[in-house]
Amino acid sequence: MGVGAPRGAYAVVAKGFFLPGGYVEGGCVTVEGGRFGLYRAEVPSGMAVLDLGRARVAPGYVDTHIHGFLGHDVMDADAAGVGEISRGLARHGVTSWTPTTLTAPPDQVAAACRSVAEAAADGSTGGAAGGAHIRGVFLEGPFFTEAHKGAQNPGYLLAPSIGLLEAWQEASGGLVTRVAVAAEAEGAPEFCAAARALGVSVFLGHSDASLDEACACVNAGASGFVHTFNGMRGFSHRDPGMVGAALGLHGVCAEVICDGRHVDPAAARILVRARGADGVALVTDCMQAGGMPDGEYLLGELPVVVSDGAARLAEGSHSLAGSVLTLDRAVRNVRDWGAATDEEAVRMATQTPADANGIGGICGRIAPGRDADFVALDDGLHVTATYISGQEA
Repeated sequence: MGVGAPRGAYAVVAKGFFLPGGYVEGGCVTVEGGRFGLYRAEVPSGMAVLDLGRARVAPGYVDTHIHGFLGHDVMDADAAGVGEISRGLARHGVTSWTPTTLTAPPDQVAAACRSVAEAAADGSTGGAAGGAHIRGVFLEGPFFTEAHKGAQNPGYLLAPSIGLLEAWQEASGGLVTRVAVAAEAEGAPEFCAAARALGVSVFLGHSDASLDEACACVNAGASGFVHTFNGMRGFSHRDPGMVGAALGLHGVCAEVICDGRHVDPAAARILVRARGADGVALVTDCMQAGGMPDGEYLLGELPVVVSDGAARLAEGSHSLAGSVLTLDRAVRNVRDWGAATDEEAVRMATQTPADANGIGGICGRIAPGRDADFVALDDGLHVTATYISGQEA
């Protein structure tokens, strides 16, 4: 249980702080007008105090790949449902998220984008509303190839199209921050370059591309990889493939789903050692069953069965269909697996995904001018309180 924040300017006092330069013990961070001020060794004279005792304070978590939660799916095109997802995520330390679409007919993707824009504009998320900020839209599909479609509906796969991207950007009111594409698709490098010119980050995924094809897209502007190891050509010493690209190319970010289902803990350790905490972003890929009991659900139009912590397609391949992971659990998992220190685990859930999605200037760090979104953590990295724009969620 958290402590209510004082009105007006105040200083957060705690056991320690996860700052951009690393973890520091003691001191305080000032908050004014819903934004962070400076980290200081002592509380400024006369300033009100939010004393979090033995808690450690981290930036609010940033989930940049998530389809749904608490029975709601972004593809429902329901602004009220998007708001419910926002409020549910805050209970798990997430203060910023990018609602994520699926492969579907273009008009359905547009409808989902419009609903996200409506939710972002109606005051139901962020700040006093108690929900995580909507920081953009991630278009996961339909620009994929069938070989590694995973839980994407193959009936709606399309060739990369800047025209469609522009239409969805218009539908979202300019909220689209990221789009995914299969690197081997015809015209993929040209699409990467054009999307970047529009200010949209491009990640490579659901792809059977070779290392050379992935490299061509990175050279054209792609900046990362969607749920590394999953939905992509694996690694061989004679054919490094997409996994080899995610492990070895310079200047990119690799997503990873650390639920213990999508990747083995050893694979997570290998990825973090190869890329470092600044090059690995923890994501959940959570679907509507997150926060719900086992049972039957939908991922877009596809029936999914959730049992014993795993979401799988009910028919056909029984492939993993997203997850029911929460980001606070992912942070603890990578720490418990020996893949990261506490500080590295926190960075991979905050600063790294924010930077990779072009929103690092407003969230993901406890730094002057950023939104005062932060979480209180115990020594086991459990979230004990969440603050959004300086107010307790």
